[in-house]
Parts: sequence; C-alpha cells; structure tokens
Amino acid sequence: MGNPTANSVRTVFIFSTILAMIVAPFISRATLSISMILFIAATTLHKNIGAQLRNFFKTPLLAGMALLFMLPFVSGLWSTDLQEWRDLVRIKLPLLLLPIAFAGSWQLSAKQWRIAALLFVVIIAAGTVWSFENYWMNRTAVTESYLRAKVFLTPLQNDHVRFSWLVAVAALLCLFFIEFEKRWLKAAAVIGIVWFAVYLHLLAARTGLFSFYLMLLFYAFWKIVEHKNKTLATATVLGVMVLPLLAWQLLPTFQNRIRYFVYDYSFIRSGNYLPGGNDGNRMLSYRAGWHILKTHPLGVGAGDVFTETDNWYQAHVPGMLATDKLYPSSEWLLYGGSTGWIGVVLFTCVMLLPFFCKLPRYTLYWQALCGTAALSFLFDIGLEVQYGVFLYAFLLLWWWKWFSLNAAS
Repeated sequence: MGNPTANSVRTVFIFSTILAMIVAPFISRATLSISMILFIAATTLHKNIGAQLRNFFKTPLLAGMALLFMLPFVSGLWSTDLQEWRDLVRIKLPLLLLPIAFAGSWQLSAKQWRIAALLFVVIIAAGTVWSFENYWMNRTAVTESYLRAKVFLTPLQNDHVRFSWLVAVAALLCLFFIEFEKRWLKAAAVIGIVWFAVYLHLLAARTGLFSFYLMLLFYAFWKIVEHKNKTLATATVLGVMVLPLLAWQLLPTFQNRIRYFVYDYSFIRSGNYLPGGNDGNRMLSYRAGWHILKTHPLGVGAGDVFTETDNWYQAHVPGMLATDKLYPSSEWLLYGGSTGWIGVVLFTCVMLLPFFCKLPRYTLYWQALCGTAALSFLFDIGLEVQYGVFLYAFLLLWWWKWFSLNAAS
C-alpha cells in the first residue's frame, strides 16, 4: 500500500469514510454498517495486505483489541446455543476488522484529523440540543419519570448510556482544543464544555457523569504532574466538588435521579427484588454472573451465558419479570462467563494495554479516553451491542492513529 499522501485518492476516500462513520450512528444502524464496510474495504483491499497483517500482529493495542472478538468466537466450541453465539459474534466482528483496518500504513494529515475531531464535537453538540429540546417540550412529565428510573430521549436510538459517554468524550475534545488550538476555537471550546457539563447533569446518566468527572480529575492530575499548574488543577478539583451541588440545586432531573437511587438502594441493601428497578436488578445480575464464573471456571460459552443467568434467576428470584432479567451487567463477568478465568485475565490485560502506548504529547487525553471506556465496562455491557462495540473500537483506534501522527511531529 505504501505511504500515500493526504492528497491521494485512496486517502481522500478513507478520510471520507471516517467522516461518514462519525455521522452514521446518528442516522441509522444500516448507515453505520455501510460506512464501516466501505472504510474496511478502502484500508484492506490492496496488494500489501500481508505487510498490514504483520503490523497488526506485532502491535499490542491492535492484536489485543482483536482478542475481544476471538475469545467469544472460540467459545463457540463449547456453546450449545449456536444461534445466540452467532448473533454475539456478528455484533463483535468490528473488534477484529477495525484493528486490521487501522494497522495499515495509511495516515491522514493533521488538518484532516482536526476536521474529524471538529465534526465529532459538532455532531454531539447537535445531538444534545435535539435531546434537550425533546426534554424541554415535555419537561414536567419527563422530570417526574426520573422517579421511575427513566431518562429523556437521546440520539443513538435512545441509547443514553453510550450517548452520555460520547458527550463526555466531546467535552474531553474541548479540553484538547483549549490546550492546542487557535484563539477562536479555544473560545468555542470553553462554551462547548460548559454546555456539555450542563447537559450531562440534566440527563443524569451515570456513565456520562462518571466519565466526565474522571476526565476532569485526569486533567487536574496531569496539570500538577506535567505542568506544575497547581492553580488550574485546584480549580478543576473544586469544580468537580461544586458541580454536583449546583446540579442538585438547579436541575430537577438530577434531583429525582438521586432520589430514585436512594429509594432503589434500600432494595439493594436488603437483597430484595424490585420490579422495574434499576440498580437492584443490576446487583442481582452481578450475583448471577459471579455464580456462573465460580461454578464454571472455564466458562459456558458465549452462546449460553444468558441461559445460565436465567437458570440462576429462576432458582433464586422465581417471581422476577422477564423484562427485568439482565445479562450479568459487567463485561468482566460476561467474558468470564464465556471463557472462564482465562477470559477475565485476558480481558483485564486488553483493558490495560492502551496505557502502555507511547503518545507523549497527548498522554492525558489518550489515558482519559481509555480509562473511562475500560471502567465503564465494570458496570455496563457495551461490547454486547452494535453501538457500544463500534464506538469503543473506532474512538480508541481513531485517537491512536491521530495522536501517533502528532506525537511524531
């Protein structure tokens, strides 16, 4: 494939497909699939694919991410529900194909990566405005619904968990623009991060809030360690402390979210089942997943995890509604349920691999992105759904390729 310049036809097409993949999740699942197929074709269908595959295997980040596909794939050897196994493998296929695609020698220019980053922030901002408008038009009813573990509409077909993480990532990009871009973009980024902070507290989705606060703490720590800027670091930490208090005083959805959590926590503490509950049912799913891991140290196969989970529910919570039965709500437990303790260890190694990538100019932003993604998997099963698989793989690989160019410049 060689080393094409930013003006080559192939590189322009790759750049176009990357822009398409940024926009596609906000259009439809079919559009996302088509844009991924075009990107993978553009980056792999060439005469030097052998060299690209060798680079894939010798790059720990890429080969490690592919393990997230290979583990459930291999577990098909001992899965009995092959239809469920095939569905899961199909969903996880980007975890193999996207790392191979990013292993190519192709590279975009700094300007093209910057355009992609700007488009990402603009698309997320537009999504938050659309979401806020839906909330505002029905704010009384929506605010009351927060007392029943509901949230208002979001893009990605109302996948508020994934979208809230994207908003946090957009806020992180705003910090990046403030650090590295020109004055006009710095000013826009300040406005952007303030809006994203307000939206995340209004939405009150814990994945997004947790990620946002963790990113701010990363930022404060980095300012102290690398730049000795104690004033900015202290101001950031104070902001992390003050923001929840302001949200409690000013945002009724945030208040009701906290009230519901306190109510649900009483059921968690007593170990009782609450129909339609959130955290209590999640805790039950953890118990089911832990039971599978203890009783099947080599795993039951990706196709049979939910069957075994359902068996545990029937034995321990026989009156549980079918709509409340969850997969074990942690990727560690799911990979453990599929492939046993080997899966738990390998999954942990894959989550740690990005922290060993040498991207010296951008370590803060890279580790904040990877850290929030990995920690979210403790309490979420984002790698079992199309949007979650794509966003995890694409964002990490995009930033790795982008920061690799800038780190070398």
